Amino acid sequence: MCRAASITGNQPHSLRLHRREVKLTAALVLMPLLLAGCNTQNSSPDEVRERTAQATSEIKKDAKAVADGVKEGWNRNQPLDINKATKDQLQSLPGMSAEGAERIIEGRPFRSATELVHRKIVSQQEYDKIKDQITAQ
Repeated sequence: MCRAASITGNQPHSLRLHRREVKLTAALVLMPLLLAGCNTQNSSPDEVRERTAQATSEIKKDAKAVADGVKEGWNRNQPLDINKATKDQLQSLPGMSAEGAERIIEGRPFRSATELVHRKIVSQQEYDKIKDQITAQ
């Protein structure tokens, strides 16, 4: 086995995922710049600069979405902290409505997740659906 393969094999899974995401982001950034140079039409430097700026702006948004997706994926197996979660994150919980998410946000801070029921933020039935997926830190 070559040295590079043995080094890669010993790295933690999260580091390999991070490196893969960095490579993907770099490819997304470089691709429009390379494609801008492949244009068969004669373009002025200002046109090339404008197209490159536009492509870079779009890639910046995509790179942020990729980074947010990676972060969300890493946290997916961890309980959602009801003191820090966004409305969208709270609504991703089973049976959670927009109104329920707003009640949780307005009721912050919580010392424990069970306060959701004690303070009548959610019903016991609603709490039973989400109790294994939430925490209060």
